[in-house]
Amino acid sequence: MLETVKNRYDVFGPTVVKALKKRHFEAFYCSTKQEALEKAISLIPSDHVVSWGGSMTADEIGLRTAVKQKGYKIIDRDTAKNPEERTKLMKDSLTCNTFIMSSNAITQDGELFNIDGVGNRVAALCYGPDSVLVIAGMNKIVKDMDEAYLKVRNFTAPCNNNRFNLEIPCKITGACSDCLSPQSCCCEFVETRMCRPEGRIKVILVGEHLGI
Repeated sequence: MLETVKNRYDVFGPTVVKALKKRHFEAFYCSTKQEALEKAISLIPSDHVVSWGGSMTADEIGLRTAVKQKGYKIIDRDTAKNPEERTKLMKDSLTCNTFIMSSNAITQDGELFNIDGVGNRVAALCYGPDSVLVIAGMNKIVKDMDEAYLKVRNFTAPCNNNRFNLEIPCKITGACSDCLSPQSCCCEFVETRMCRPEGRIKVILVGEHLGI
């Protein structure tokens, strides 16, 4: 990535961390992916049962691989042998100790914004797991909730849908058409204004471009 962009992230990241902490999130800024990986692992106790939602970001820093290598007990929906077992594993993950995910957007004043299709990821964010670990590149930072909504609907969601074999309008056109397709990933919209109980949601901002 451009050095000038990285320098801006390194300067601005700690400011966003302060905003997150004011809203009772536990928050950290890590300049590199390796630093983010080390911080993430330090926040997961060795006896925790770990699960996750779909997150390119967690994969990009190597977190899911590291969790497996370190011997954590894992609930992994991708190990399911059929759709029924996959659904059960997704429900089981709502009672894990640490749930790993990213955030579609984070505002400069410390609010999270996420959309979801089935809703398992945002459900875990809101309630269930003892701890939620959010890994987000600084490219996810937006000015406010209005910008978060516009970016996620018009850029993030079409990009995400393009990864899957779904026949929905934004995959075909590249732009949101506010569709009502049963396969749409834009079913649940969750704005997280504050963290309660304090520190349950732990946010690691990474000074490298991660995810979409």
